[in-house]
Amino acid sequence: MGTGIQWTNETWNPTTGCDRVSPGCDNCYAITLAKRLKSMGSAKYQTDGHPFTSGPGFGVAVHPDALDQPLRWKRPRRIFVNSMSDLFHKDIPEDFIADVFAVMAAAQQHTFQVLTKRHARMRSLLNSKDFAGRVNRAYCCLPSDIPAIRGYAWPLRNVWLGVSAEDQHWADIRIPALNQTPAAIRFVSAEPLIGPIRLHRGHGHCPTHDFPGGFCSSPCPDLIRPDWLIIGGESGPGARPMEIDWARTLVRQSREAGITPFVKQLGAVTGIPLGAGSHGGDWDAWPADLRIREFPAAAAETVSA
Repeated sequence: MGTGIQWTNETWNPTTGCDRVSPGCDNCYAITLAKRLKSMGSAKYQTDGHPFTSGPGFGVAVHPDALDQPLRWKRPRRIFVNSMSDLFHKDIPEDFIADVFAVMAAAQQHTFQVLTKRHARMRSLLNSKDFAGRVNRAYCCLPSDIPAIRGYAWPLRNVWLGVSAEDQHWADIRIPALNQTPAAIRFVSAEPLIGPIRLHRGHGHCPTHDFPGGFCSSPCPDLIRPDWLIIGGESGPGARPMEIDWARTLVRQSREAGITPFVKQLGAVTGIPLGAGSHGGDWDAWPADLRIREFPAAAAETVSA
């Protein structure tokens, strides 16, 4: 299916359903959408989730019949994996996650963007030799007539791994875990941004210097940082405000740290008064210094615009 998400071209949902785990989930669009899709009879959304953390049609479910979808897309594109789920949810079997990675390994014409709030499971699996072996076995079991199969490197060069960070508390937890996860491109989605975030040096993991907690607090050539930062305010019923200065500060810090910034939207509370639409996504109405939508350099190597 197509998508209105400015930083991707397609969405692919081999799994659906999720559970709220942090304040950024409070007004989750996917919970509302899943309820509507269930009432319309959509086969993917007939599993109900827990009423306090999920909802009708939003229980976690896997869809093996959707696994080969990217293999049928010949034109290179950026693909957001699981816009209606979280690939690293505890209820998704490890073997199925390996199947997803095997398909991404085979569909090397595409760039896959995987975003999670389950930072710990992502870090654990991507650092596991056992998981890498499961991916390889799944890859070898793919149909032999798939022309894209030609071997792959690990971690997958066409897979970007990201975490959500809606405020400082979750940035301090999730970004270090992301930086400890092997990936071709690491990214952070500060959306919905519901509080200021300081991208201090402690958000990088230094493998060389001996600082408390393993994090380097001074300029360091060995520091691992995210490659890409998405910034966005909240929209929809009950939307919480994103202050313009929060976005400006993140853009400035990104530039200073060599991180590529992408301002997706200002959100309803900030955007509507500016005439930027109900999502705050019409950037013609934005302050000029926030009209920034850039991709990390690797995008030019893996995706045709």
